[in-house]
Amino acid sequence: MNPLAEELNRIIQETNPNLMDMLSGVGKHLFFPKGILSQSAEAKEKANRLNATIGIATEEGDIMHFPSVMSSIEGLAPKESLTYASSFGIPALRSKWQELQLEKNPSLVGKSTSLPVVTCGITHGISVLADMWVDPNDLVILPDMMWGNYNMIFSVRKGAKIGKYPVFSGQGGFDVSGFEKQIRSQSKGRDKIIVVLNFPHNPTGYTVTPEEGAHIAEVLSSVARDGTRVVAIIDDAYFGLFYEKETLKESIFTLLCDRHENLLAIKLDGATKENYVWGLRVGFVTYGLKINGEAGPALEALERKTAGCVRGTISNASHLGQSIVLKSMNDDRSKAESKDKFEVLKERAIRVKEVLADPKYQDAWDVYPFNSGYFMCICLKTVNAEELRRHLLDKYGVGLIALGNTDLRVAFSCLEKDNIEELFDTVLKGVEDLKKN
Repeated sequence: MNPLAEELNRIIQETNPNLMDMLSGVGKHLFFPKGILSQSAEAKEKANRLNATIGIATEEGDIMHFPSVMSSIEGLAPKESLTYASSFGIPALRSKWQELQLEKNPSLVGKSTSLPVVTCGITHGISVLADMWVDPNDLVILPDMMWGNYNMIFSVRKGAKIGKYPVFSGQGGFDVSGFEKQIRSQSKGRDKIIVVLNFPHNPTGYTVTPEEGAHIAEVLSSVARDGTRVVAIIDDAYFGLFYEKETLKESIFTLLCDRHENLLAIKLDGATKENYVWGLRVGFVTYGLKINGEAGPALEALERKTAGCVRGTISNASHLGQSIVLKSMNDDRSKAESKDKFEVLKERAIRVKEVLADPKYQDAWDVYPFNSGYFMCICLKTVNAEELRRHLLDKYGVGLIALGNTDLRVAFSCLEKDNIEELFDTVLKGVEDLKKN
């Protein structure tokens, strides 16, 4: 094992030995390298005459570049857009994102959380966490209705065993009793479990209530108290898009990050949906943990292992993407812009509920609860979802996502409010067409 990895492991072991037992084999061996990176950093600070360390090209005291490239980048210098960023992310962006995390989640103030590490979007962040915390045959417990890429990352790439918990109960909200039953049952006899929580939920657009969130947190804490180490991965991709008063307005990360030494909470969030910059690929990984004593060294060690994983896969997230996001967040207009876009999406969600309240649809499908995010789902009663999806596409030019035999996902985020009733009326026509056949 590299001595740098051994040193990080020593820090983690001394601070909270449970973390060492949570790390995967890869995670234990990860470190942030010195060598060229550290020597280049030293040179950047001290080499005020000539610096021949880093693998970029310069010209006449500036970053070498094509004017045809820079003509497409307004307001950012070549050094802010074309050069490599740190594998940790731009320091100012990491600090700004943490500042906004605390602003949006005031319950985090005073709790032990790391400085966010930048990833190339949340999908890359999940992959990094899978490298760090998941070994083959580890158990990853996912919602029964889930984003399909979880399976690709955890099962196909990492060889983990997949368990599931139910999202909904017959009463119309999150199935807290079903969640508790499955978590307790599947964790029995295991030293470690990984649990993925995703609110607002993809594909259903549901966020738990404060009471449901508290129950989830207590279940995971109880399992941790009973001796099973719990890695809770909180996928906050759609964070902030909460449209109803009853929803939990802070990340469930706030309820988990300081509950027990056996429970590690990891928050995945990003500018992707929160700032409407899907293609810029700027995500963040933040750790929260309970430690008796000073948590800083362990959190910094986790940051260094995470940055080492980023370094060993993609080197670093796009400097240009990070700089654009940082510049926008520092712009006085950004908060008003965010509120404006939120209201647009909220109006669409409200309109979906108004339309689906019409009894003309009740024989064709049931509506899963939704109160947030980009999506909602319907459960078809009489026809196959995939057959209907293809029929709607071929006959009416309408695209939806089929999930299993009965469910269709509707992304109201990309529907104008005036088109929503037309969409569901067309889906109803499609159902009637198939029933005639």
